[in-house]
Amino acid sequence: MRGAGTGTGGAAVAVVMSLLLLLLSRSPPAAAGDGRKSDSRLVSEQFSQAPQKLAFYSWYGSARLFHFRVPPDTVLLRWLLQVTQGSGSTCNNVETTVYFRYGAPPVINPLGTSFANSTSVQPSFLLKMLQGNASVNVSYPAPGDWFVAAHLPPSSHKIEVKDFVPTCAYIFQPDMLVVRVVEMSILEPDGCVSNGNLGCPVHLTVGSATLPGNFQKVLTCSDPTTACRLLLPSPPWERWLQVTVKSLAGPRVLVTFSAVAALTACRPWTVNLQHPLQNSPNQSSNASTGPPPPSPNTQDLHQSGEAGSGPFCLRSFPVLREDMDVVSVRFRPLDRVSVLVQSDMPSVMQLYLNTGMDSGGSLSISVNINQTVIADNTSVVACVTAGSPFLSFNTSLNCTTAFFQGYPLSLSASSPTVNLSIPYPETDNWYLSLQVLCPERPEECVQASVLVDTTLYLVPCLNDCGPYGQCLLLRRHGYLYAGCSCRAGWRGWSCTDNSTAQTVAQQKVATLLLTLSNLMFLAPIAISVQRCLLLEASVYAYTMFFSTFYHACDQPGDAVLCILNYDTLQYCDFLGSGVSIWVTVLCMARLKASLKYVLFMLGTLIFAMSLQLDRRAAWNMMGPCLFAIVVMVTMWVYRCGRRRHCYPPSWQRWVFYLLPGFSLAALALTIYTSMMTSENYYYTHSIWHMLLAGSAAFLLPPRDQHTEPWACAQKLTCHYEICKNHRDELYTVT
Repeated sequence: MRGAGTGTGGAAVAVVMSLLLLLLSRSPPAAAGDGRKSDSRLVSEQFSQAPQKLAFYSWYGSARLFHFRVPPDTVLLRWLLQVTQGSGSTCNNVETTVYFRYGAPPVINPLGTSFANSTSVQPSFLLKMLQGNASVNVSYPAPGDWFVAAHLPPSSHKIEVKDFVPTCAYIFQPDMLVVRVVEMSILEPDGCVSNGNLGCPVHLTVGSATLPGNFQKVLTCSDPTTACRLLLPSPPWERWLQVTVKSLAGPRVLVTFSAVAALTACRPWTVNLQHPLQNSPNQSSNASTGPPPPSPNTQDLHQSGEAGSGPFCLRSFPVLREDMDVVSVRFRPLDRVSVLVQSDMPSVMQLYLNTGMDSGGSLSISVNINQTVIADNTSVVACVTAGSPFLSFNTSLNCTTAFFQGYPLSLSASSPTVNLSIPYPETDNWYLSLQVLCPERPEECVQASVLVDTTLYLVPCLNDCGPYGQCLLLRRHGYLYAGCSCRAGWRGWSCTDNSTAQTVAQQKVATLLLTLSNLMFLAPIAISVQRCLLLEASVYAYTMFFSTFYHACDQPGDAVLCILNYDTLQYCDFLGSGVSIWVTVLCMARLKASLKYVLFMLGTLIFAMSLQLDRRAAWNMMGPCLFAIVVMVTMWVYRCGRRRHCYPPSWQRWVFYLLPGFSLAALALTIYTSMMTSENYYYTHSIWHMLLAGSAAFLLPPRDQHTEPWACAQKLTCHYEICKNHRDELYTVT
């Protein structure tokens, strides 16, 4: 049997649970398919999402995120996980890492990078599995948002050509099976539920299970003569509190119990908006008698019990939530800049992050005091919590509420500013509690009063991922979340880990290598002009120009120059590379001029179309090139058969031109397809540029015997006699 009670809304300070009698409860619900007799009070539901293809991890966008909502009154949550290979793929069995978290996407760090200063991250609950099935059970889970993320091992950083290597597809699909209780008892405050006799031991669990942290309170009651008590400081506000009782007497034994929930509550004092400093800094307020009451037109943000009952326990500062953009919110005290903090009671600000769309960003908190107005032995302590505020500064500084481990902060004259960043905060109401303390001389804090400036933001990415990162919005169905994609060797959650970062000098060297290596195309350009191959020369010049400026724009660091749109430069670079190979091979075929120019134009149009379809596909580039090679080989074989002699006929042509050219082309293709990685890209791709240009220079056919060297270059300039004769000829024809 399971009982459920309510946590107090408003300004509840503590809940005291007293077990007066003990009642037998049944064992936990049986999971589906375990052969136990079903309970008529339990119902099962299953939820599923479309499977996603896993990726090797390089940044957070590589992880595949799934978003589920666990219904209320769920007593058992079972994740059914399945990893399969895509159809037709035969790949190795690699390890898949799966993360689980309640309230927000899991914060993961598979690469072991460092986080930015002042960033607080809780370790994630994870499971590693191979291909096949696995399951994870969570008893009495917290209702609301649950997230599952999965990815393959870290990427090898090898640059693979699409369609050139076998593709391994790993498909991941999680299903969520929940068991819900139909009838749940409600334990009212100061109320009692009983069912018979004394004397059976029970196991009491208060609160719901969350991942990765689990702050459920467990109490075992075995002595019938002693009352079991559980104290819960600062229970969740405005939320049901689940209490589960399990019998320890064994099966088929009738058990009775009785439970009482007693509340100790107080009222918050909302600071008057018209007169925020109603108490002067030199006037103190005593928590036992309460501060001067608020003005009649001031309304309490939170109340517990009847108005006027109980002492004041906190100062509540109204906070304005200002939505600025997607996953971008600013919080500020209403009609004020500073928050009054004293020693008699905590000052509390409530941050509304419960819309369901706020957990995909980062909560940034900055607290500042004027170091000239605070004594050396005085400090301002703060605590950031979710669900309920921390109010026990006078007795403890552990920043822990009933079910949440908060984030403690401390300010003093020596450290007047403190910052805190929380990636992916849980969906809940968050609270910033502040109070003045004097650890050495508590009597001096009676008169202490400090104005504290707060800067509270929800941002997509911390510091916009810095100068070497890009903040990208990711989407899973209707859920939006953000992640940082780092450049220039920088790593980490917000691109602040410089352990593998490139220096500015290294970035400049990389840019110079990738751009200046294209000057090697001057060799085939000069040879083409010298042999009257003007169309080929123009293609090489086009390739050299756009490859140079594409790689100048493609750099990840500071050494960047973009003369056109990046996508335009990339398209022109890919087009020029493919057409350069195309015209070189067809030129070697020694076709008739009319046929050669038709194929030149037709191949260029085919390249333009194929690159528009898929710029990264290998066969879109290699298909036309292989066709050109077939044409060249066919023409060479035809000439060999017609002349009864090998073509080209000169052995010098084979030894000093064709073999070196083919060798350079083969080496370039090997480097391009199998040796490039993200670490050596600057060197290997620069070598690819030089090998490609060098092979074109060697493979271009020799000029015709009746053509003088540089004859076409001489005809480019229009002399008077040539132009005059040309005009005379035109006039004669007319």
